[in-house]
Amino acid sequence: MRHQEVELLAIGAGPSNLALAVAVEELAGSELAQDTLVVEQRDDVAWQRGMLLPWTTSQVSFLKDLVTLRNPRSAYSFVNYLHSVGRLDQFINLGSFSAYRMEISAYLAWVAHSLQHVRVQYGRRCGSIRPHHTADGPSHWSVEMSDGSTIVCRHLVIGGGRDVHIPEAFAGLPRDKVIHSTEFAVRVDEIGTDRPLRLAVVGGAQSAAEMLTAVHQSFPLAHCTMIMRSIGLQAYEASKFTNELFYPSFVDQFHAALPEAREQLLREMHRTNYSGLTPELLESLYRRIYLDRLAGDERIEMLTMRDVVDAQLDGGEVAVTLLDRKTGGMTQHRFDKILLGTGFASAMPRIVQDLARSAGVADISVNRHYRMNLPAGYGATCHLQGVNESTHGIVDSLLSVLAIRAEEIVGDLLAHRSTPPVLVFADSTLTP
Repeated sequence: MRHQEVELLAIGAGPSNLALAVAVEELAGSELAQDTLVVEQRDDVAWQRGMLLPWTTSQVSFLKDLVTLRNPRSAYSFVNYLHSVGRLDQFINLGSFSAYRMEISAYLAWVAHSLQHVRVQYGRRCGSIRPHHTADGPSHWSVEMSDGSTIVCRHLVIGGGRDVHIPEAFAGLPRDKVIHSTEFAVRVDEIGTDRPLRLAVVGGAQSAAEMLTAVHQSFPLAHCTMIMRSIGLQAYEASKFTNELFYPSFVDQFHAALPEAREQLLREMHRTNYSGLTPELLESLYRRIYLDRLAGDERIEMLTMRDVVDAQLDGGEVAVTLLDRKTGGMTQHRFDKILLGTGFASAMPRIVQDLARSAGVADISVNRHYRMNLPAGYGATCHLQGVNESTHGIVDSLLSVLAIRAEEIVGDLLAHRSTPPVLVFADSTLTP
């Protein structure tokens, strides 16, 4: 279709918007569900596509799926997925609360294909979002897709995640020399096994360590150098007391906290999610290094407390200049490939920033129910998922809050819902 009109459009078919889709079906009734569309730029649904390695697991309990904390009896639970594919008894026998990443990814795809009323359309990338003005003011959004088609909606939910962070030093390198963790699994075969390679892994958290483990295992001729700013690899902070701060109910306390209290919470909780490794991966990686030393073949090198100052292509190699913060000295190292475990940009995603500019919003913020604060007179609404850490805590980017957040957004939508008017375009008339 060149033009579509829906009441609710969700951008991105990841965990956030799939949880929203299920909540719409279970809480809002078939009328709104049938007028809800989820668009996904890829041709399928996959979770953490770039790091879907066979042995990687989730760091949260399988009970924190799309629905269970909101509705334990839902047909869309992870347990029901396991039952439907005949693997429930095997998973129980595994004796673990942590599911494999590939299994969670398959669960999300199963949910997307099991929705009764909400539609999911694949291969549709959002290009721009602009307010659509009518006689009653900006009561809708006009979303232009990359193929030139347009979707008009009254309610918009953006859940595509943050933009990838590429450190400035590596931004100018050719694509074939740099692989970010978000595309590692689909590009790792580009590395090749035909000759000894020098591989640099930049970063000191879970994704960087997983890439290091994978290339050390898959490329026996490769020398792997891990470059990090920290003093060394550290385990996640994962005590049961700390984990209580990931309860959906804690969002209320965080949102109501004083600014200085929020800053302390974010600072002290950083290692619960961003700058650590699972104890199992730490143990496994240390044993790999130990066994290499035992065999006299040390293929893993750790460069700690190093800042990347520069990276230039030189004769087919990448020359990386590092500052050693212990000594103040500069060194240059040459690599064949750079693997970036550098995560995501802290700023709001580009698509949200562009929307805010078009709506006349200088300072992007959301209310307690994740609805963007728009200028007076807006009949259209926009909710943001997964990018509200400053107001809702670190949990906003994690699976832990999916089910309850979706319930809150749907409740807010229902409270502000009204029937969109007929919109007349130059070449068509669209009705709900």
